[in-house]
Amino acid sequence: MALMDFIKKQFIDILQWTEDADGTLAWRFPMAEMEIQNGASLTVRDSQLALFVNEGTVADVFAPGMYKLTTQTLPVLTYLKNWDKLFESPFKSDLYFFSTRQQLDQKWGTPNPITIRDKEFGIVRMRAFGIYSWHLVDAKTFYQKISGTRDSYGRDELEGQLRNTLVAGLTDLFAESGVAFIDMAANQDEFGKAMFAKAQPMFAEYGLALDSLVVQNVSLPEELQKILDQKIGMNMIGDMQRYTQYQVANSIPDAAKNEGGLAAMGVGLGAGVGFGQVVGQAMGAALQPTAVASVSADEVVATLEKLHGLVEKGILSQAEFEAKKAELLKKLS
Repeated sequence: MALMDFIKKQFIDILQWTEDADGTLAWRFPMAEMEIQNGASLTVRDSQLALFVNEGTVADVFAPGMYKLTTQTLPVLTYLKNWDKLFESPFKSDLYFFSTRQQLDQKWGTPNPITIRDKEFGIVRMRAFGIYSWHLVDAKTFYQKISGTRDSYGRDELEGQLRNTLVAGLTDLFAESGVAFIDMAANQDEFGKAMFAKAQPMFAEYGLALDSLVVQNVSLPEELQKILDQKIGMNMIGDMQRYTQYQVANSIPDAAKNEGGLAAMGVGLGAGVGFGQVVGQAMGAALQPTAVASVSADEVVATLEKLHGLVEKGILSQAEFEAKKAELLKKLS
């Protein structure tokens, strides 16, 4: 009886895989010196594929289902001609299971800024990051190119390759699109769709299907972002003269109300209006286009004194004062 038990244990009659941990993509069924019995049962679950390798060559791939491994019930799909004759007696063969579950919330990003040529900013360094999801669809390709004959192959081992593939596609995408960085950043959804289309063939080369790709952020390094913010601010301001006049008009009533402002100086609303006219004249003189003929040094000094007074009252910013100062000094030449 002990001898019969020993003999039975040398033949495998049930082949299946239940994943004991998340992240395993490929797993080899542990056969060692045991042989698969003719008529054995193979169970492939909905989230799996199974692959037989005979003498180092892929023999067959099994989709989800339950199979009796006999010469009469083999699947139609076969890579080796007449390999089913092996089932006339117990045989040895490598059996691999593959997980086809969707791998969600996989993160991609640029570990270092990538250099691109932007049509507005010239050569700049850019950062981007987001998430993506994928799943295994071609067990034969994945076995031949990625997992090989290892006992198991995990998702984390593939993560770096996939992330770098996406980043490489991102660099090419910017070069091919010709879209300005500021437009790309404002349309992250469309940018993600373009990246998705570019990356799909790259994933297919490994037997994988890219399911989704989301761009969560596109940005410049901090020093370049400051320059971009300044450019945006200048575009928002538009006509500097109108903007300054608007600031003056809104600041005078507040100055008249505040303690220590125009009211503390004994100046009423009428005086405030008069002061506004003076300011308007001063700003009008200071904000004339640079094409105006050069003026005398006394006129420049007088105008700068008036503008400096506006800075002290908080009506003009220091940056605005410096800009107009430089403009006026040019007129002396």
